[in-house]
Amino acid sequence: MKHLGAIYLGEGRCGFRVWAPQAERVEVRLVSPREALYPLEKVEKGYFSGVAAGVEPGSHYFYRLEGERDFPDPASRWQPLGVHGASQVVDRTFPWNDLHWSGLPLRDYVIYELHVGTFTPEGTFDAIIPHLDELKELGVTALELMPVAQFPGERNWGYDGVYPYAVQHSYGGPPGLKRLVNACHQRGLAVILDVVYNHLGPEGNYLANYGPYFTHRYRTPWGPAMNFDGPESDEVRRLFLENALFWTGEYHIDALRLDALHAIVDLSPQPFLAELAETVHRAKARWRRKIYLMAESDLNDVRLVRSPELGGYGLDVHWNDDFHHAVHTLLTGEQTGYYLDFGRLEQLAKAWREGFIYSWEYSPYRRRRHGSCSRDIAAERWVVFAQNHDQIGNRLGGERLSSLVSFEALKLAAGVTLLSPSMPLLFMGEEYGETAPFLYFVSHGDPGLIEAVRQGRQEEFAAFQWLGEPPDPQGEETFSRSKLNRRLREEGKHKILLEFHRELLNLRRELSLLTDLGRRDREVKGYEAEKVLWVRLIDADGEAVLLCHFGQEPLQLSLPWPPGRWRKRLDSAAAQWRGPGSEAPEVLEGGAPLSFRLSPQSFLVYLQEDAS
Repeated sequence: MKHLGAIYLGEGRCGFRVWAPQAERVEVRLVSPREALYPLEKVEKGYFSGVAAGVEPGSHYFYRLEGERDFPDPASRWQPLGVHGASQVVDRTFPWNDLHWSGLPLRDYVIYELHVGTFTPEGTFDAIIPHLDELKELGVTALELMPVAQFPGERNWGYDGVYPYAVQHSYGGPPGLKRLVNACHQRGLAVILDVVYNHLGPEGNYLANYGPYFTHRYRTPWGPAMNFDGPESDEVRRLFLENALFWTGEYHIDALRLDALHAIVDLSPQPFLAELAETVHRAKARWRRKIYLMAESDLNDVRLVRSPELGGYGLDVHWNDDFHHAVHTLLTGEQTGYYLDFGRLEQLAKAWREGFIYSWEYSPYRRRRHGSCSRDIAAERWVVFAQNHDQIGNRLGGERLSSLVSFEALKLAAGVTLLSPSMPLLFMGEEYGETAPFLYFVSHGDPGLIEAVRQGRQEEFAAFQWLGEPPDPQGEETFSRSKLNRRLREEGKHKILLEFHRELLNLRRELSLLTDLGRRDREVKGYEAEKVLWVRLIDADGEAVLLCHFGQEPLQLSLPWPPGRWRKRLDSAAAQWRGPGSEAPEVLEGGAPLSFRLSPQSFLVYLQEDAS
């Protein structure tokens, strides 16, 4: 029996395996449905292993170290009594009916990021399922779940998880997550899971009692760093390598979003992330499924997604924070914190052309050069967004764009994001202009830790010069305020905005030239003084031109225009979308400079007549 944790073998037999190199004696202490002790045999590399009879799914157990102290299983599959309670043996069988499913190509991904606890009033996996059809009808093709690994209490973003294999009990545990994934695949929706391999949360973290999982040579902003390159790091790596296969194999997850990779320090010749990519790619070839690893990092290090043959780690996709920061500053005018580095139209044009904006240019915020050139990375390997959980929730008031900018600006943000050649992401509620904030919330049990979290949040906001007291992260009201008000979808401008998002995604799906692009097939220009982004897209079936005007006043502009007859396909300023009205012509003849009057904060799409 090779897998970590408790693996039910059938007929009342359960295998156990745990890495505890610092221990001389390890036992399984069964606490329900009866009391019993099962000694484990010490085997190679500090592992303890054994098979216990009379242990069925639903049994609760601890590992007892040196005959004295009991701790939950580091590879626990379920913690129904919380992070300090006993681990539970799980029945892994499930009536999957997604055998037809093999995944989606990257160019077809349209991601919808959600937090399970705040997406519905119930805050469970099962409560999401009734909404899947409306998300598919909107044009979403992939559901991204913020972390679901067991965390303290019932309120948390998920980045304080301490059991990488255990599905959060208050969300519905392992059966609930499998039902959700199964339901998604039945509808042709992929599932992305956010996982945290850079640290574990502070409460309920017992790994250090088992072995050298952490290193003192590095630190993360959230606590001790994982030991990925020091003595005995091979077995630390194994915990997480096997975890990636666990989610993609046992739970049929289609992609893993790897959180905050800048917080993983690994100076070994074969970095953990490269080994992770190699391990997952071998598995997906064996399983004949499309499985992706998506990097999130603020280093702008292209090596994460470059192929191993070119000296990279071989991850598949990179989140592009630069794109968000460029859009956000153009719409809001904010220039504090890391937004100090952004605000020019040409930066957004560069994000469309290349990916990273900072590719070893000087960063005023960092006070040094930053980033690497990403010009050779295909557009489909970037995730772009105008909002996400971090960029909303790490504001003092958790404000969404709907609380910061005009209705016209919301439509412009949607257009420039959803028609990007990269992989677009929507954060839950963005499609209809949700007004509820998304705040940072926890439900820790340690008073000292609660106070430390409060102080930490205040310090994080200092660079942004936001005034006022942040909402109490521990307060239940902070969590309640973050729940969606889905009734807004049927009201006034919210309904119009929802329809506008649906139309944009219909357009993205209908026109191959929006997503099947090489770099030679798109021309992107930024007109700085006019605050206009001009994009020309070409494929075998025709051409499209996109015009994005970020100015807040009407603009008369003369632009060169490609030859041919062009028809307006979408105009965010039109009365249909409750805009101020548009003077842009319905049909125009190209081949010479054309004069346009652009509405404030507007978005236009023109197609060659034969491209429609």
